[in-house]
Amino acid sequence: VMKKILSLVFLGLTTLVLSAAESKKPLRALLVTGGCCHSFETQKLILSEGISARANVEWTIVHEGDDREHRVSIYEKADWAKGYDVVVHNECFGFVDDVAFVERIAAPHKAGLPAVMLHCSSHSYRKAQTDEWRKVVGITSMSHEKRRDMLVKSNGTSHPVMIGFPAEWANPQDELYKNEKIWPGAIPLARAWGEETQKEHAVIWVNTNGKGRTFSTTLGHTDATMSNPVFLDLVARGLLWACGQLDDNGKPKPGYGPGGK
Repeated sequence: VMKKILSLVFLGLTTLVLSAAESKKPLRALLVTGGCCHSFETQKLILSEGISARANVEWTIVHEGDDREHRVSIYEKADWAKGYDVVVHNECFGFVDDVAFVERIAAPHKAGLPAVMLHCSSHSYRKAQTDEWRKVVGITSMSHEKRRDMLVKSNGTSHPVMIGFPAEWANPQDELYKNEKIWPGAIPLARAWGEETQKEHAVIWVNTNGKGRTFSTTLGHTDATMSNPVFLDLVARGLLWACGQLDDNGKPKPGYGPGGK
């Protein structure tokens, strides 16, 4: 009788655990995209569909502007980030120089809102005389080398974001963003050699700033890079890590895999 009771209790607990995993709501992600120099119309689909195939994420997409000076309208509101679990920045607005505007974008991330920074986001708002955005990104970068085939080398870390990433990855036709400063909260995870600068630059890293976590990569200039499974796997892990939903083995925590698995 006691064995039967214990079995029923075990089954009940197992059901509760499974139900809890199944009932996890998708992460509410805001993708902000637009600006100059990239095919954001295509990339917003590559990113949203590719990440959702790897993690339990639902999307709101704000795509505005086709030049460096555009001010994304959602950022005009003080509570622009309200209701989101993570913001994916894939934007290229380098000439926006309004300090108050830029600091309003950075503030929710410093307060704890997870961020994913892709490619030209590292160069966005570089004209603004404030470091608040750069502190969220984790590096200061003001320019990049010419577009070319790039060999990306893992730093050999056991960080869960890099589990599954190859020791070396041949990334065709991308841009190497120059690291002018790596902020104290940043942990470089992979690097590439600068042919023009004759030194290595971090191209993948994680960052903490205030209470917020950021996953960043300067890779992703072309649609070919963005749509590569190596890149999408990496960004999905980075997003989950920033949200605290990636386990130590580089896998989504229960309920945060594709389809809520």
